[in-house]
Amino acid sequence: MKRFYFITIICALFSCTNSNKSLDNKTNDIKFSNSELIYPQESFFSNIKQLTIDGDNAEAYWSFDDSKLVFQSNNKNWGLDCDQIFITDTNNHQMSEMQPNLISTGFGRTTCSYFLPGDTLIIYASTHLSDSLCPPEPKRREDGKYVWPIYESFDIFIADLNGNIVNQLTDSPGYDAEATLSPLGDKIVFTSIRSGDLELYVCDIDGSNLIQITNELGYDGGAFFSNDGSKIVFRSSRPNSNEEVEEYKMLLNEGLVKPTEMELYICNVDGTELSQITSLGGANWAPFFHPSDNKIIFSSNHKSKKGFPFNLFMIDIDGKNLTQITYDTMFDSFPVFSNDGTKLVFSSNRNNGGTRNTNIFIADWIE
Repeated sequence: MKRFYFITIICALFSCTNSNKSLDNKTNDIKFSNSELIYPQESFFSNIKQLTIDGDNAEAYWSFDDSKLVFQSNNKNWGLDCDQIFITDTNNHQMSEMQPNLISTGFGRTTCSYFLPGDTLIIYASTHLSDSLCPPEPKRREDGKYVWPIYESFDIFIADLNGNIVNQLTDSPGYDAEATLSPLGDKIVFTSIRSGDLELYVCDIDGSNLIQITNELGYDGGAFFSNDGSKIVFRSSRPNSNEEVEEYKMLLNEGLVKPTEMELYICNVDGTELSQITSLGGANWAPFFHPSDNKIIFSSNHKSKKGFPFNLFMIDIDGKNLTQITYDTMFDSFPVFSNDGTKLVFSSNRNNGGTRNTNIFIADWIE
């Protein structure tokens, strides 16, 4: 999935390194596990711990047994120029000194990794077949609009924990990415432009029985299954006015989308009973089901006047009872509950020493 970061996370070639290479550049006095990492208003958190330091680290997803995380990073101390996929133990506090295990190829740009059943395989998207270099980032626009690139070279792959690709799930022309897995282990949902628009598709984990589940104009992405596997929540930028439609189509033709206005939607796994959850304005994204399946946790800047901060919020699936969860001054996003429902992993700018680094945190969840 895409990110709202202060610095761009797309550039050149990854320098291949041993996955256990020691970092010789620094030790840091930033606390990695402390109640001071929790803001006073954050009553849903306790026992928070910080796992990463430096660079942009995000989209961390749990293994089925909750013992590991797979995530993406562009930490330059690991020889990275754009996002690659790594795996780590959830108790690993040594990533400031030791690079975790690399899962992706080390070439191109990657995104959206997720464990498959059995925790021996990872699904992720990558551009490496098109070019070993990172794809170029969009140039600053004269109109000042903030945009995300939709790289047509993204395809979805399955790899083992040693980084060996064992299957290529997609090979259609254009963007295929943002794949996540049903907790039941039987279905995958992902975003594709194969219809001419950015729509959601569901298939079996081997790629068979593919169905398109959205069909309205606009970017549909960042989808996740409910815990019982029956529903899907996602973010969408649905243009309405003639001006919005024209702008959306123009940007899409350039391989771009504007993510600054997105709301959350929910539907059945086959696309039926589609309904809009939020109507908050601004960018509402990174939705994930609460363990009860009756609520959605997500990131939003709807209370912000200048685009930031982004914080975590929770809302019932019928759009009622909006509750603020985090109170960071800049950026909190990518909230994901552990499979046992006791912990929340998320990415944040907190505790970054005044830098632009985005790091991964795990907190015990209290209700």
